[in-house]
Amino acid sequence: MTRPVLVVDFGAQYAQLIARRVREAHVYSEIVPHTITADEVRAKDPAALILSGGPASVYEEGAPSMDPALLTLGVPTLGICYGAQVMAQLLGGRVARTGVREYGRTALARTGATSALLAGLPEATTCWMSHGDSIVEAPEGFAVTASTTDVPVAVMEDPARRLYATQYHPEVAHTERGQEQLAHFLHHLAGLAPSWTNASIIDDQVARIRAQVGAQRVLCALSGGVDSAVAAALVTKAVGRQLTCVFVDTGLMRLNEGEQIDETFTRQFGVELVHVKAQDRFFDALAGVTDPERKRKIIGELFIREFEAVARELAAGEDVRFLVQGTLYPDVIESGSGHAANIKSHHNVGGLPEDLAFELVEPLRLLFKDEVRRVGEELGLPEEIVWRQPFPGPGLAVRIVGEVTRERAEILRAADHVVVDEIRRAGLYRDLWQSFAVLPAVRTVGVMGDGRTYAYPIVIRAVTSDDAMTADWARLPYDLVERIANRLIREVEGVNRVALDVTSKPPGTIEWE
Repeated sequence: MTRPVLVVDFGAQYAQLIARRVREAHVYSEIVPHTITADEVRAKDPAALILSGGPASVYEEGAPSMDPALLTLGVPTLGICYGAQVMAQLLGGRVARTGVREYGRTALARTGATSALLAGLPEATTCWMSHGDSIVEAPEGFAVTASTTDVPVAVMEDPARRLYATQYHPEVAHTERGQEQLAHFLHHLAGLAPSWTNASIIDDQVARIRAQVGAQRVLCALSGGVDSAVAAALVTKAVGRQLTCVFVDTGLMRLNEGEQIDETFTRQFGVELVHVKAQDRFFDALAGVTDPERKRKIIGELFIREFEAVARELAAGEDVRFLVQGTLYPDVIESGSGHAANIKSHHNVGGLPEDLAFELVEPLRLLFKDEVRRVGEELGLPEEIVWRQPFPGPGLAVRIVGEVTRERAEILRAADHVVVDEIRRAGLYRDLWQSFAVLPAVRTVGVMGDGRTYAYPIVIRAVTSDDAMTADWARLPYDLVERIANRLIREVEGVNRVALDVTSKPPGTIEWE
């Protein structure tokens, strides 16, 4: 692994976006909390630091700050918005609320001072601002190299100390040539080669897997989705026939999922696959449970118990220590990783039992979904797997809002198939991050065939996103929504009402639980 770029997170909505933009410049990045110490940073040996934005005011009591020694390490550092203000305050500059607020597209003009950060850019560009406080006085040693009509310090630089700061957000698409500015900082000012590529990711993970597992047997939790499929392909490339894949049929999968997995991985790829039919055990364990966190933890533990049982059967006296999972970087962040709130426990992160008997192999743990797809293509996986929409590890259990029963799972499975089928027919499947059905466990009154019905509603959920950290509700054509609704009520017994979810993330999450 090359030396990382550390994104210091001050609670920004864009911290994950910054990390992704760095990777798009083919440089490896990690997100770290603003509480990280200079000694901890030295231990990570970063090639550069980027200080994220944040919602607070630097001069307020209790506002997030950072170890001032981070700015004396000699590591090239770029402060963005709140990060720029923290840099200014810690180094003796002044930040204040002047009554000027800049939000949205803003004209940016060079001041005439020599700029290392803006080299190659025109004298006037458009940037994306989002701030109420401003740097009103740059610290000693900094040159102010760009401003706006209302804010005198829009860019400040101290090349001698390798410190740079922008009041605007270069990571968002609305900043003109913003990605070019980030790449210039990384490649030229920090001197980083663009070496984070699909091939380098594969080579690095193959080496790590071999070093971790040696000659021992490995199990892979295979669900049929892109994450577990790419993880399985990476481990197969690393250790070959040492790998056995396990598909646990929980009864909470999509329509015909088990058959599709058998066809793809056994017949097409020749992977040794153990198919565990555990529907009864999962439904029994979930009986009466309505709390979503309890659902996730119950399912996470049961998954592991099933893998342990398979391991005992396969071992024949040999200890099977390793379990492969398709954990992604957003899973880790959302499950609470020391610098983010625990939004929800992912069954393969926060939902794991404390007495886990396996050592986890997680080759995708540092990757975002778009990176996983590119790695899958590089490994030669078929398009229908690489571009399959994400499906939650707990399956339909977290799309049934309330108690999970066999009847509700069957209704939701059929409804989900209708939604996805119509999305595919409309040619929108690849355009959407996810599209699926949700079943709230309530019944509503309806009229069908001149008679009264008392059945379930189905909610259509469709979103667009780049990495699932944020998402916008998809503006589906009304005629498509009408076709989906008509089919749901006509074809899915037990459904008499259809609604459309128009909530983005934030404030909602993509899944309902």
